[in-house]
Amino acid sequence: MAATPALRTIPQIVPFLTADESASVLQTLEDGWITEGPRSAAFVEALKQTIQVPYGVLAPNGTLALALGLMALGIGPGDEVIIPDITFIGSANAVLMVGATPVLVDVEPDTFQIDPTQLEHCLTYKTRAIMPVHLYGTACDMDPILALARRHGLLVIEDAAQGIGVCYKGKPVGGLGDVGCFSFFADKTITTGEGGFVACRDEHTYRQLLLLRNQGRLNRGSFVHPAIGYNFRMTDMQAAVGLAQIKKLDWIIQRKQELWATYVSGLQDVRQVRILGAASHSTHVPFRCVLMAQEATQLQAHLEQAGVQIRSFFYPLHRQPCFGVSASEISPVRSFGNNAYPVGDSGFSQGLCLPIYPTLTDDDVHYIVDLIVAFYS
Repeated sequence: MAATPALRTIPQIVPFLTADESASVLQTLEDGWITEGPRSAAFVEALKQTIQVPYGVLAPNGTLALALGLMALGIGPGDEVIIPDITFIGSANAVLMVGATPVLVDVEPDTFQIDPTQLEHCLTYKTRAIMPVHLYGTACDMDPILALARRHGLLVIEDAAQGIGVCYKGKPVGGLGDVGCFSFFADKTITTGEGGFVACRDEHTYRQLLLLRNQGRLNRGSFVHPAIGYNFRMTDMQAAVGLAQIKKLDWIIQRKQELWATYVSGLQDVRQVRILGAASHSTHVPFRCVLMAQEATQLQAHLEQAGVQIRSFFYPLHRQPCFGVSASEISPVRSFGNNAYPVGDSGFSQGLCLPIYPTLTDDDVHYIVDLIVAFYS
């Protein structure tokens, strides 16, 4: 196939920042309160309303939000936490940060969320929690996960890093488990550059979160520390960006859905690709336009040669070099061998993520679609 010259450049992600964010940050600087303060408090209130939870705290990023949530629930050395094989490595690293062991389970093939039917065989006397990851803009099937957790006395930590605005059976993700953790990294639906949030419904868990994130004290001005804690705070400058972003959340979601629908329409007759959408129990806030494609490696090269930045699926955790026996005498994760994750492996070998951000134009999407159609023609 002849090489396609790059006619334009379409990045994988462009943060959606306008004069609103600039004005909000500038006002924060002019007010002189740049550490956590009134804008952080206002951002927390807006997030609690969006996620429909009574409690929540900010965190420096999504990985540390997960670690903070795990610590607040008392998970640590000797404990096991079940996580999906297909997720960003931060999910596993957060478990390792608190001294616990990630236990890897395969995902289901329709939307590549954690497979609830695979959970039972992972359980041991060390199992303390399950971490479902709401991936690629849709929700895990939470009912069977929560039911299994109740039967076995397990905790549920929702990794909703990509999930702001996504609902499971009418309820926002992140508010269904014992804690729910979000990320506001630059590629998320709303961003603060770096940043995270831990949501919860239990007052005791909330108090633990407050102590752990603020050096073991409830009040910043005190030098008396009733508990051991750390610095997991954000800044009002970041919260100022978040406040401007969350006001646009409904429009951002609508725009992403429109772009996704344009991809679907343009590729509906291309039998070599399957676009992933919402699970039947979930709404859809596209994180990317995610598709399973024949000859995925060659298609990615074809698109990138034409100026379109593409991402693969996450590399399966059971194959990560840093978790392999070669990296240490004893792997820091518990897995069931390379043959135990056929869906995760197929996702990485066939999955591609196409750009889908609010400033992407319809013409950009048509350009990408035409390139894919031409590749398979």
